[in-house]
Amino acid sequence: MAYISLLLLTLFFAPAEADHNDAILIHTYEEDVTGDGEAELLELKGKLFAADGVYYQDIWVDISSPSSDKTWRINYGGGYDPELQFADLTHNGVMDILYQSPTGGSGGLYTSQLNQWEKGDFIELPLPVEQPVKGEFMDDFKVSVQLLPKEEPILLDVSGQKEEYIRLNLYNDQGKLLEPTTLMIDPVAFFEVIELEEENQPGLKSFQQISGAYHADQIGTVESTWIYDKDEWILLETTLQTELPRLEGSVS
Repeated sequence: MAYISLLLLTLFFAPAEADHNDAILIHTYEEDVTGDGEAELLELKGKLFAADGVYYQDIWVDISSPSSDKTWRINYGGGYDPELQFADLTHNGVMDILYQSPTGGSGGLYTSQLNQWEKGDFIELPLPVEQPVKGEFMDDFKVSVQLLPKEEPILLDVSGQKEEYIRLNLYNDQGKLLEPTTLMIDPVAFFEVIELEEENQPGLKSFQQISGAYHADQIGTVESTWIYDKDEWILLETTLQTELPRLEGSVS
């Protein structure tokens, strides 16, 4: 009797294998992603967490060759509203597959994955790492943003938010910062495939949000342009896009 109870418990709590029989076809693409000169069929599929929901607990793409019985599958995990983009980002003459899907959080972050065809299969490649951005509040309702370690910080006027910052006890009425406070630096939110005119080849642009006292208190967005060269991502340019007034002078 004890053996039967143990067996039932084991069956009840055993992790279920992924069941793709109830998969939903999200998008269909036709692209040559193997370099054989023929367009493969790519079917982006997902399994909803709830029948009436919009969150996919499992997302993957099935890839099939038009002239053979070969098939491949790339798994992506969970997410919302996924999509694929195609570009020869690694400059080997074959289209790479860039997957992106919103995580659904308040920070506007995406899950991203890059896959490349290599030696008969699809391997995952690293994506650019976010810039080591630093930012902090300063006296007189100012913030300092340093995009790169050796660059001069950018000074911004945040006095338009002074009443809110005083209410939050970040500043006093005279604009004195009550305690050292850093800005909120998010990781890269998502990537955009772009054409690099000078290099005459595709690259990536990353978007990284900077916030003040909370996520909705947006300071700006760091936009960085990248190119893949010799098995690594090279930073070409990084800028801060902001609607806040810029101030002259250096950080004291």
